[in-house]
Amino acid sequence: MDEQELATTVQAMMQAGKGLLAMDESNSTCNQRFAKLGIPQTEEARRAWRELILTTPGLGEFISGTILYDETIRQSKKDGTSFVKVQTEAGIIPGIKVDAGAKDMAGHPGEKITEGLDGLRERLSEYRQMGARFAKWRAVITIGESIPSRGCLEANGHALARYAALCQESGLVPIVEPEVLMDGDHTLEQCARVTAAALHTVFCQLYRQRVLLEGMILKPNMVLPGKACPKQAGVEEVADATVSCLLRAVPAAVPGVAFLSGGQDPELASARLNAMNLRWRSKMPWVLTFSYSRAIQQPALDTWKGEATNKAAAQRALYHRAKCNSMARRGEYRQEMEKP
Repeated sequence: MDEQELATTVQAMMQAGKGLLAMDESNSTCNQRFAKLGIPQTEEARRAWRELILTTPGLGEFISGTILYDETIRQSKKDGTSFVKVQTEAGIIPGIKVDAGAKDMAGHPGEKITEGLDGLRERLSEYRQMGARFAKWRAVITIGESIPSRGCLEANGHALARYAALCQESGLVPIVEPEVLMDGDHTLEQCARVTAAALHTVFCQLYRQRVLLEGMILKPNMVLPGKACPKQAGVEEVADATVSCLLRAVPAAVPGVAFLSGGQDPELASARLNAMNLRWRSKMPWVLTFSYSRAIQQPALDTWKGEATNKAAAQRALYHRAKCNSMARRGEYRQEMEKP
């Protein structure tokens, strides 16, 4: 493990005013989104969409790194320039999703375990040779009756820690993502308790697997009531609950926390991140930024609809959302920015 190299990569990923763009949706998930808009579900359509994203003028002003999917990191622009080269030349660091997805956990109805550790060392080596400098692994935690169980939390925490150790051995910064899902009718307080339990478990396992905390990034959920909860929380309430939870569970040695959007409305995701940085900046030992997928991409995808004539307008929509989240990263986002 080269600790200095890892620290240098983390510093570049967490630089002021920037965040991460998650482009790691699986082919099936991408196809589902395309189908809703009448876009052909083909490799060429996916390649064209990703080219649109990565060639957005000025994207590097707000995005420090992208999380790619296996298909994406191997793709190129229409002219043959690899996507890795395109973003590297724009000052954006390539990353890669390496887990094999969440599967039903044996003996634990309603709970998931993320797979993909078999052969991971070799895959990480290949991705590094292809230009990746960081990786991501997602664990899924569901809140429901009598769940999550201790067994589910510990199994997913252990897998995240083993993945992170293998990443650092390979010279890649691990993004550790324990996601407590928004699905359900749980309250804000329930989400806070489960998120804290998940984070405590993950960091216990990271310590046991000798993961260098200074050489990793945490990608957690915000503390939110379930989508079906009759009482929804305000922006400042979410900000306070989330940062309070993190302060109790995330060691100060961790350089950065990059939130997932998890299906939040794009404007709400920006407003909530902004409130955290505005209200808590002086008390946070780590950088607080974004690692959004749909909250940045969806408005652009809705604009593009697979039509080449819509490319420029879609890129403007993408640039706008990236800029809004950059401002939220600084605590300078305002609702007025959303006006045409």
